[in-house]
Amino acid sequence: MHTNIEKIFTKTIKNILEKAPFQVDLAVILGSGLGDFASSLSPELSLKVSEIQDYPVSTVQGHSGMLHFVEYKGLRILLFQGRIHFYEGYSLKQCLLPVEIAKQLGAKNVIITNAAGGINSLFCPGDLMLTSGFVSLFLKKEISQVLGAGKIDQRNELIELGSSDLYRFVKNAAIETSTNIREGVYFYSKGPSYETPAEIRFMRTFGADAVGMSSVHEAIYSIYRGVSPVMISCITNFAAGITSSKLSHSEVTETADLVKTKFENLLKSTFDQIIAQK
Repeated sequence: MHTNIEKIFTKTIKNILEKAPFQVDLAVILGSGLGDFASSLSPELSLKVSEIQDYPVSTVQGHSGMLHFVEYKGLRILLFQGRIHFYEGYSLKQCLLPVEIAKQLGAKNVIITNAAGGINSLFCPGDLMLTSGFVSLFLKKEISQVLGAGKIDQRNELIELGSSDLYRFVKNAAIETSTNIREGVYFYSKGPSYETPAEIRFMRTFGADAVGMSSVHEAIYSIYRGVSPVMISCITNFAAGITSSKLSHSEVTETADLVKTKFENLLKSTFDQIIAQK
């Protein structure tokens, strides 16, 4: 089955497929401030998205706009160093392009990472949260329109992120690396502005532990395309109203930088878990 994204970005996808040195087992989308993970690996090929036909260029600090093809202990990985956001003015189709590229290159799994604001009072900046579920009140209709299928398969809508093998691999990796990883619900906000304290209270009522402006649409689309997703959030700040501090993007990137070693160890151990099961 073809989606609207394939039709619109035929030339973009073809351009990447022609340059790719290999098919991939896994894709990783690196969120705000987490792009330095790419420098811990040795890519076989790196592509600037600005040089790829019709590929949306990220305008956000902490998103370098690179695609890296990496082989790690025989595991073939596609790293997206930087993502495409709604709040940059891009369409949903453009935001979902990385997942479609991963699918076209053969990825069976995708690790989706992001920076998020902590709503749960037990969470602190610098924590890593494994997303067990998400709240996305308005995204499903928008994605169904992108798919051109009329609606999303009901089975896909009901899948919880916490039930996959990939989720288990990350939890095992946390044990192996002695990483105190949180588990919780991610509330999707379209942005571009940060949420108000009143909105955060509303989200807490709905059971949210963290809030961010990305990832959920990528996870939903991954499931639809037969790619198993897992979401990892770096809690980079307290959400609005939790403390008296004002929110800023610089705080997001600074906190993410402080946890880069912990983040690197967790991801590489997750890779090891995947390799052990191949």
